[in-house]
Amino acid sequence: MLPDRFIKLIESRTFTNAVIAVIVFNAIILGLEAIPAVQVPYAGLLYALDRACLAIFVGELVVKLLAYGPRFFRGGWNVFDFLIVGISLMPASGGLSVLRALRILRVLRVISVAPSLRRVVEGFVSALPGMGSVFLLMGLIFYIGAVMATKLFGPSFPEWFGHLGLSAYTLFQIMTLESWSMGVVRPVMEVYPYAWAFFVPFIMVTTFAVVNLLVGLIVNSMQDAHAEESNAATDLYRAEMMARLEAIEKAIKERS
Repeated sequence: MLPDRFIKLIESRTFTNAVIAVIVFNAIILGLEAIPAVQVPYAGLLYALDRACLAIFVGELVVKLLAYGPRFFRGGWNVFDFLIVGISLMPASGGLSVLRALRILRVLRVISVAPSLRRVVEGFVSALPGMGSVFLLMGLIFYIGAVMATKLFGPSFPEWFGHLGLSAYTLFQIMTLESWSMGVVRPVMEVYPYAWAFFVPFIMVTTFAVVNLLVGLIVNSMQDAHAEESNAATDLYRAEMMARLEAIEKAIKERS
């Protein structure tokens, strides 16, 4: 049947590699459009190549729709591809001119066709519930720290700790260790010598504890996703081997 042929085509390695190649090529085209020295003299060619890539993406989706029918929208990655390509098809004129910049989102389609990248994303998504709790903890720490910093250092350093928002932003800079010592903490310590008693524990808790906790959650989730995939592959291999053994035993019995 025609849908079965389409399914075999879609699931073939050649088809997948071809789609990845078009996605990478389209990403290069979009990057060249952002270089004035290239975009100005070759604007027409780049636009034609971009439209050709988009036509290929649309054709791919049409083939998948014909192959899977309504089941197409049951797959999260299929819906993701449909939305990305749909955004590219919207008219980029007038108030929708910002959608021209969103065309680069087509590069993300490589995630849906590359198994290794898909595992990474799935592991990250599975870690989101645990990350939500960590982000809530981080928010509480930042809120408490911002209130304290505003009260303690705001009068002398209003440009850094003048109000709650400024204090939170400055503390975020300190958490990332971006110019935290010479840029913020040491100038504050010239006025408040014991300010280190506030900043050092804050860095220890946020930078070295909470952030590493986030990394640990993501790594564990990716390991779990990889283990599940390995177990599924092992079960499939065992089932195939059992089927082969049963076929061999049946053939032996028939001969005897």
